[in-house]
Amino acid sequence: MIQLETLHKISYGLYIVTSGDINEGNGFVSNTVFQVTSQPQRFAVCCNKDNYTASLIQQHKAFAVSILAQDASSELIGKFGYKSGREIDKMTDVKVIFRETNVPIVVDDSLAFLECKLVDVFDVGTHWIFIGELVCAEIIDEKSEPLTYAYYREVKKGFSPKNAPTYINQSKLETKTENVMSKKFKCAVCGYIYDEAEEKVKFSDLPEDWVCPVCGSEKSDFIEIS
Repeated sequence: MIQLETLHKISYGLYIVTSGDINEGNGFVSNTVFQVTSQPQRFAVCCNKDNYTASLIQQHKAFAVSILAQDASSELIGKFGYKSGREIDKMTDVKVIFRETNVPIVVDDSLAFLECKLVDVFDVGTHWIFIGELVCAEIIDEKSEPLTYAYYREVKKGFSPKNAPTYINQSKLETKTENVMSKKFKCAVCGYIYDEAEEKVKFSDLPEDWVCPVCGSEKSDFIEIS
């Protein structure tokens, strides 16, 4: 038996991974970034093959990782986590800088960043694992705490998009209690659906300062649809 809730006990950070150059850049939210060696300092990033950023990393042979702060805005996470770079320019209205490899590095709501040159790629089915050697690393904000995936799920009430390696189809989660919550609420701004049956928390019980995990709209901007 595989109890899918077990997977939520694995700890992750939350990052924005970017690639491209000054003319064209893109990025995505990732919770699978980790150091694999110390000498040389190399890092692994897991990216869905369908992500636009995957092709940019292979083309430019480099990527950057922005470590998000705990108070990172839902708007920023929504833009890089739930929207496609093939449809919008994610770098619009976002502060970016350029360092050793000339890939765009997101500094908005970030406490530090890593910049890596690509040294290897592994095919793991639906995803690529990119291995990069560290060429630049800087701290932006020494006081803020890093955003973890657990905090994002439990406090911000966010969830993994379908392209994420940690995505879990909520309909497959096993439960020992009868599902009695069936109301759904839709964000009037972006269309995100908050489903009480999936979240296991009534919409009315969410704190008043809760915001849409996709676009950052306030709770009052949601309308009941069922």
